Amino acid sequence: MKIKYPLANSPIDKDDISYLIKWLETNPRLTMGPITQQFEEKWANYIGTKKSVFVNSGSSANTLMVYTAIVNGNLSVGDKVIVPSCGWVTSISPMIQFGLEPIMVDADENDYGVNFDEVDEICEKNNVKGIIIVHPLGVPVNKNKIINLKKKYNLFIMEDCCASVGAKFGDGKNIGTVGDMSSYSFYFGHQLSTIEGGMINTSEDELYDKLLALRSHGWTKDLSDSSIEDLRKSVPFDIENGAFNFIYSGFNLRSTDLQAYLGLRQIDKANEVFRERNKNHMLYVNNMSDKFSFQKIKDCWPVSLHIGIMASSQNHRKNIIEALNNKGIENRVWSHGNLGRHNFWSSKYGKFDGKISNNIYERCFILPTYPELKESEIRDIIRVCEEASL
Repeated sequence: MKIKYPLANSPIDKDDISYLIKWLETNPRLTMGPITQQFEEKWANYIGTKKSVFVNSGSSANTLMVYTAIVNGNLSVGDKVIVPSCGWVTSISPMIQFGLEPIMVDADENDYGVNFDEVDEICEKNNVKGIIIVHPLGVPVNKNKIINLKKKYNLFIMEDCCASVGAKFGDGKNIGTVGDMSSYSFYFGHQLSTIEGGMINTSEDELYDKLLALRSHGWTKDLSDSSIEDLRKSVPFDIENGAFNFIYSGFNLRSTDLQAYLGLRQIDKANEVFRERNKNHMLYVNNMSDKFSFQKIKDCWPVSLHIGIMASSQNHRKNIIEALNNKGIENRVWSHGNLGRHNFWSSKYGKFDGKISNNIYERCFILPTYPELKESEIRDIIRVCEEASL
């Protein structure tokens, strides 16, 4: 069956490609360099944090974010860290890989983020040190609840914004501005794209310096002179090594100036892209019958990667997906609605049985919201879903 409406569409258009070709004709540096720095600065300003660090994917952003928290002493091997059941595998896998003790919580019945009541109960009974909070599919969780969690338990807070780039809290501030660090993805089909790419944002200077070093082999090459001088007070340096003093056990998670150049262009048109995705999201919400339910839009402005829709039963979802497939409408079950039912988790910790996350896993499916979709096309998709529900 030929695909009529794909699930995702690249935000990199013909104008972006022409823009890139003109730049390539100047024979620029392609590996990480000054364009990457420009992109990082522009993105930090756009989001509203002091600093950004560009990496090669959103998953790498999560990996580096967690490892940096450990190297910086915010988290230690064996520490208990709360993770969501509804998110993405790389919201959780770095916790396991780096020897932390993840504690999974059920999803909130309204926004499908973490259930903050359950988080509160766990923190009361355990010495929890951190939490990663996912804003699922572009719908932000409650900002005040994140702030209260920080105040009450002094948790190290990481925001995973990879599927929610551009979404805002109810006060108009961007998501990713409440946690100690936040991650973003610029993958194909996401709200913004650098082909592959990710970003970490923070306003903490110590975290920023370690992010820079750990991104590139653990070396001092990317640090400022003042940061290097501060390090020399506590870390052995060989002056003759210049910038190539390896002070941490790091990675190579760098992206390229080529991708950063695309990123600069993407920021220029971000507001328009975000408005269209928000509009398309709300078209589904406001025009589908009560046979379906959605994440609740309360005190936030969603910018959905895709829209998640809950059918009345697993069999209802099966019928809808069959109808969508027959019409060439690309879709997907919300397979990451309960990550605790996947082998990477269940083989180590046992199957997670969350009431809400089970419903998401068994009954939810996702549909496209990319900006190029016309209102008539979304109504066509809705009609197929409604007819399959009769």
